Amino acid sequence: MLIAGIEEAGRGPVIGPLVVCGVLVEQDRLKELMSIGVKDSKMLSPERREELFPKIKAIAKKVHCIKITAKEIDGREERGLNLNDLEAINMAKIADILKADRVIIDAPSTNIPAITKQIRDLMKHDCELILEHKADVKYPVVSAASIIAKVTRDQEVVKIEDVLKLKIGSGYPSDPITQKFLDTYWSQLSEIPFIRNSWDTIKRLKAKKGQMNISKYF
Repeated sequence: MLIAGIEEAGRGPVIGPLVVCGVLVEQDRLKELMSIGVKDSKMLSPERREELFPKIKAIAKKVHCIKITAKEIDGREERGLNLNDLEAINMAKIADILKADRVIIDAPSTNIPAITKQIRDLMKHDCELILEHKADVKYPVVSAASIIAKVTRDQEVVKIEDVLKLKIGSGYPSDPITQKFLDTYWSQLSEIPFIRNSWDTIKRLKAKKGQMNISKYF
């Protein structure tokens, strides 16, 4: 039996893509994931995730990631979609590509029956479909997908820094390096394709800075 785990990384950042990843593993190799120390990516250091990345790929029958760009995220409302919809669409795509007998997904919505139906309706491949909260903690194959997604997103952030030739941090609003970058280049953020300009963090920053600029004249 082929088991697939699907998970995302980068739902909350203001910079960079949201990465959705699927890992396909033969059932009799699931124990190998546990033996190498696979667990939820949030419980692992960046260095440990990097170590596990190639080991997971070696155990997996197939790995597939989709990178949802900041531009796609910003354009979701024009398409009548929210972030959960974007995740559901791409999770269904990955499930169709991996063609597992059983697909386990860390649910991106609190309404599990509704999101399960949404993904099922989007899928062409027929299989057992399981959506649960904290699936990345309970199922090693979802933990593996979580690690691959997180490392892939981290790699994308490094690429963005290389393009901009600037340090941007992790891209999360709570990161001091990210905050410094946004504060310094706030007036140019709309021109930077890696920024999620639809995020409230960015809207508030622009409003605050714009108001400060106007107040100089009064």
